[in-house]
Amino acid sequence: MSDVSDSPEKQSTGPDIHTASVEASDRQSPAVVSRRWMLLTAGAALNGLVGLAMAVPIVRYLLAPAKKDDAYKSWISLGAADGFPVGETRLVSFKNPWTQPWDGETDNVAAYVRREGASQFTVFAINCAHLGCPVRWFPQSQLFMCPCHGGVYYADGSRASGPPERGLFTYDYKIVGGQLQIHAGQMPSLANTAKLVKIATPGGAGSAKDGDCPCRG
Repeated sequence: MSDVSDSPEKQSTGPDIHTASVEASDRQSPAVVSRRWMLLTAGAALNGLVGLAMAVPIVRYLLAPAKKDDAYKSWISLGAADGFPVGETRLVSFKNPWTQPWDGETDNVAAYVRREGASQFTVFAINCAHLGCPVRWFPQSQLFMCPCHGGVYYADGSRASGPPERGLFTYDYKIVGGQLQIHAGQMPSLANTAKLVKIATPGGAGSAKDGDCPCRG
């Protein structure tokens, strides 16, 4: 008969002390800590990049007005004043002072220059006063015509016929060092200080005199 007996102590089902010790050691091992720290660092860096990407457009939006103010005050040269013959209307283009690097060819703005005398010029915005379509100059008929809705303007920019209720908008200009410069920071419109060409009333009766036209800025 065997002397070995199955004592309750040997049949204990409690936790293995050695196994628990190994698990605790694993939890504190440098490899495990380093792995966690690496994941936390990577997550924080990713969140920082996302925050930076979201902050850039906000900062640019907040700083844009200061840059626009400088651009709005820009005077752009259209070339030598002597390059525009008296009595003729010429199509010109200039670079918009308020542009982005990705604008490409769209940052080129067109305008019409008409020389009235030795130092008298009229620089017309190319946009129709109706809905902004670009007008074309026809030297044979001495008229500006809009291809979109049939707006027609005389050589001096005043309205001839069609849906527009006013003449073409004009840019302010000055002669500096023989160069014709225009105030090109903003497209001429009723929303800024640009002037309007006098509107001729139908039939000529009761037409406004210079300085009396209510549409002048």
